[in-house]
Amino acid sequence: MNNTPLKKFNLHLVSDSTGETVGSVARAALAQFDEVDAEEFSWTLVRTKTQMERILESINEHPGAVLYTLVDNTLRDMLKMECARRGLPCIAVLSTVVSELSAFLGVETHASPGKQHELNEDYFTRVDAINYALAHDDGQAHWELEEADIVLVGASRTSKSPTCIYLAYKGYKTANIPFVLGCPLPPSLDTMKKPLIVGLTISIERLEQIRKTRLQSLNHDRDTNYVDMEHMQAEISESRKLYSKHRWPVIDVTKRSVEETAATIVQYLKKHQEKMGMVNGKQAVATHD
Repeated sequence: MNNTPLKKFNLHLVSDSTGETVGSVARAALAQFDEVDAEEFSWTLVRTKTQMERILESINEHPGAVLYTLVDNTLRDMLKMECARRGLPCIAVLSTVVSELSAFLGVETHASPGKQHELNEDYFTRVDAINYALAHDDGQAHWELEEADIVLVGASRTSKSPTCIYLAYKGYKTANIPFVLGCPLPPSLDTMKKPLIVGLTISIERLEQIRKTRLQSLNHDRDTNYVDMEHMQAEISESRKLYSKHRWPVIDVTKRSVEETAATIVQYLKKHQEKMGMVNGKQAVATHD
């Protein structure tokens, strides 16, 4: 048996749905290994034997680890048998979770491919939130901010837009407002009650790096205060003063991924809604006996 650590390998992701679940699990697992490079082969909406046969051909041509979410027993057995024959790991990413929950609940599961992606109320909530985020990106339609669940404020390149889209995908209506020296923010930020307002900040060194890379990608002349050190320091300093003045929660995104920033924002949102007496983002109505 070869015990030499692998630095590069083939990874087949097989799903009878969109592949979102197996892809997320794969990324989370790979993040635990340093300097490991996986060449991914993604197979989605796998529902027929013909599709599975094509996948098995690819696995034979590019052998490697297999992660899957399949509810059809026939397709699952085809995949498992071929991997066993080749001595390849074949990992069901949800089987343990589902079986443990089934045992705890005392309820049998119903094999239904793509069940988690049905067009239910949650789906349309996410679509509505994504449309809202796109329409209210970078200060657009700021007169409608009261409709938001979350409003992000920050200097350019503090991950406002990607964080908004990520939160929108989770079902939160999120807008973002750029902080620009000398430019007033929408006056509605002073009076809004429903939305949680969060200030984003970043280290000067990281901000300089990101902005220079951005200019390079645009083939733009660097002779601009966009990457001037003193100007950037003033931006971050003044934005922090603003956040402090309004007592907005502040998140430093310097060493945070978008997912980590979003998770922290959601925690703040729950506290904000509890304080405001909200239920599911709506003002709770007091009842009296």
